[in-house]
Amino acid sequence: YGQMALCVQMGGVAESSNHREFGRAFVEIEKESPLFEGLWAPGQRHQVWMSHGDRVIELPPGFKVLGKSESSPFAIFGDIERKMYGIMFHPEVVHTPDGARLLRNFVHNIAGIEGDWTMRAYREHAVDTIRKQVGKGKVICALSGGVDSSVAALLIHEAVGDQLTCILVDHGLMRKDEAQSVVEMFRQHYNLPLILVDASDRFISALEGEADPEKKRKTIGRLFIEVFEEEAKKLGGADFLAQGTLYPDVIESVSFSGGPSVTIKSHHNVGGLPERMNMK
Repeated sequence: YGQMALCVQMGGVAESSNHREFGRAFVEIEKESPLFEGLWAPGQRHQVWMSHGDRVIELPPGFKVLGKSESSPFAIFGDIERKMYGIMFHPEVVHTPDGARLLRNFVHNIAGIEGDWTMRAYREHAVDTIRKQVGKGKVICALSGGVDSSVAALLIHEAVGDQLTCILVDHGLMRKDEAQSVVEMFRQHYNLPLILVDASDRFISALEGEADPEKKRKTIGRLFIEVFEEEAKKLGGADFLAQGTLYPDVIESVSFSGGPSVTIKSHHNVGGLPERMNMK
């Protein structure tokens, strides 16, 4: 529905259609465009993949028809000067054979994006950002041994070294000997400052008799924070609490008033956080 949204936002008209298109279709190119450079030319017919139930019936001011299909006179439109394009098909799927090249034309030739992103560059940027944010502060990282918290811990350690202390909380809900295995792996292979806290009795006691999954998650989150704050005091204080929290965890856990999401389930890294903490 991106094409229809662009159309309406820029002053055109779109409406629901009784004729829905799904599957293989063909577009006929009407005009030359930077979007088609080295790929499509006027008069040619090309296979695409469609999936829509709405249609554009009036173009916004400044936009021109670049291609049409059997059922739509506005299958492809654009404003070349403003570098805006709307297409009524999916370029990202393999069923649109030239889709990837269309996207490449848009990204490189129209948007002017270099395409020089690498994981190494991202890592260097992340480490630099962490170093600037932490400064001379101290960090404790909630480490579970999972991918998310492990990546967070290694990036932070690369950025600030011994200003980081990782804390692995054995809450009694892990697999047999898992906590000790994680500790051994990180101490042997990564040489991270790591403390193992056995809080299994504390967690199990707090969860005893509770059947509601949401209340369990809230309880686990609250106890985690309590343990981290207690350990931070033993270390002489900490300025930051680091977690391997993914954005989907936040989306699932928090419902913003007027926002696009509802609370699906609280994640213990998010839903259990108190409003006020002694760490950032």
